[in-house]
Amino acid sequence: QLQASGGGLVQPGGSLRLSCAISGVTLDTSAIGWFRQAPGKEREGVSCISTYDPITYTADSVKGRFTVSVDNAKDTVYLEMRSLKPEDTAVYYCATDQAQRPWNLCHSQYAEHWGRGTLVTVSS
Repeated sequence: QLQASGGGLVQPGGSLRLSCAISGVTLDTSAIGWFRQAPGKEREGVSCISTYDPITYTADSVKGRFTVSVDNAKDTVYLEMRSLKPEDTAVYYCATDQAQRPWNLCHSQYAEHWGRGTLVTVSS
């Protein structure tokens, strides 16, 4: 089970940290990712990370502003978001898959386990 939290309303230029708590899923050799879907748009892989080596993938649209990290001891993955823009407004989801690497997970849109989303609204 994956549970995303931390969304909310933030002004442009602000920051938020999303958390995804994971239970009942083996994470030893997995990739975990953050995805987002804005109204009327396709779901986008934002940033994905490996649980067992320092491999990450971050989409160009958020590179330099978003940072993904994983705390294996807590089975939690984070998405630190800075310099938020109105176009970052979306429902954000976390997902994990044992068979894929971070780049593949973010681009394939397929994952073994998905969490319910958390809404991020960037508006003044």
